[in-house]
Amino acid sequence: MKQLVQNFSAQLKEAMEIGEKSEIRNPESEIRNIIITGLGGSGIGGTIVGEIVANECPVPILVNKDYFLPAFVNQYSLVIVSSYSGNTEETIQAMESALKANAKIVCITSGGKIGEMGKKNNCDVITIPGGMPPRSCLGYSLTQLFFVLNKLTLIGDSFKTELKNAIDIIEKEELSIKKEATSIADFLFKKIPVVYTVDGYNGVATRFRQQINENSKMLCWHHVLPEMNHNELVGWAGGSEELAVIILRNKTDYSRTQARIEISKEVFSKHTSHVREVWSKGNSQLEKSIYLIHLTDWASCFLADKKGIDAVEVDIINHLKGSLAKI
Repeated sequence: MKQLVQNFSAQLKEAMEIGEKSEIRNPESEIRNIIITGLGGSGIGGTIVGEIVANECPVPILVNKDYFLPAFVNQYSLVIVSSYSGNTEETIQAMESALKANAKIVCITSGGKIGEMGKKNNCDVITIPGGMPPRSCLGYSLTQLFFVLNKLTLIGDSFKTELKNAIDIIEKEELSIKKEATSIADFLFKKIPVVYTVDGYNGVATRFRQQINENSKMLCWHHVLPEMNHNELVGWAGGSEELAVIILRNKTDYSRTQARIEISKEVFSKHTSHVREVWSKGNSQLEKSIYLIHLTDWASCFLADKKGIDAVEVDIINHLKGSLAKI
């Protein structure tokens, strides 16, 4: 897994090449809404990209993580089907619904049944390299989402420059990123991680939680401010020293939300001495998101090392899939 994390910038570069070469045909009807359907490592890119383009894309984006699509999906919908393996059963069923609804469908996959269905039904299919754990291929799937939206004129070209800048930043900062990630792993070792961030970076925090779950084999939770202040903050009355708080921050976060973070830190500190801030680098939301993703990916791997476990292994998920296959 560490080698796959090390290759993140190279993966992003290759993903941009794939995206530039991809052919996305214009839909027969205007696009009035977008649904990105996918789960786990294949679906988190939709959450991240949806937040980044929220102030640019002229139509609403919904990220779907279930077997079923909303009733509003029709010929005016763009459904982006994201499944790294191409065999995710929830995503296959959702795609079947999209086909019945006559939606414009674009598939992002390494192959599998999704790839077959896409080709059979004359959908646009972007094929990405396969054979790796889906969570290690976020760079491939996330980048294609930007290109799909761009080629359908739903967003402009600025993401290309920002992605290149993000690549430059993480390559330049790789040594310091690893150093900070090692320190974060030490901080979280033998603790229950609690991850907080601001609205707009929910996908980044979710990604960190997922990586702690799968790479570090640990339970974790996360929340987003300001919403967290309206419910979970009260729950800190039951906080304890076993909790370790990581706050993902940006210097550009809204001033009122930054004030909320400072006040919240005072509350956390009354119940645990383990409170830490992690600051992003970069100029745009995209650049900051990529930086934080790379940093926290490393942290989850180093945490697995400290626990003496295999970050790649997902036997429990394989057991779930095997059991479902019998039903």
